[in-house]
Amino acid sequence: MPLTREFKETVQTRAERDPDFREELLKEGVECLLAGNLDAGKIVLRDYINATVGFEELGSLTGKSPKSLMRMFGPSGNPQARNLLEVISRIQQHEGVQLEVNAVR
Repeated sequence: MPLTREFKETVQTRAERDPDFREELLKEGVECLLAGNLDAGKIVLRDYINATVGFEELGSLTGKSPKSLMRMFGPSGNPQARNLLEVISRIQQHEGVQLEVNAVR
């Protein structure tokens, strides 16, 4: 089921005013990737990108075409690890956070 424009606008409005919400979106996307759920991770990261930095600016930060980045995070996108990790690195820099991995049992 595709997301409605109202939902996307709600996420963007919240992300604009709430740095904790932005950080949680980013963390959730990366946690999904680490758990092996590429599709969910791409969706959450795409929502994060749309609500914050945008694909145009992300393209400038990574030296990649915004359209290529949009395809990478699209439903049929299959990003290479190098590209995905570069995007995550640039997003962290843009957001001013550094994500860490903690092992739990």
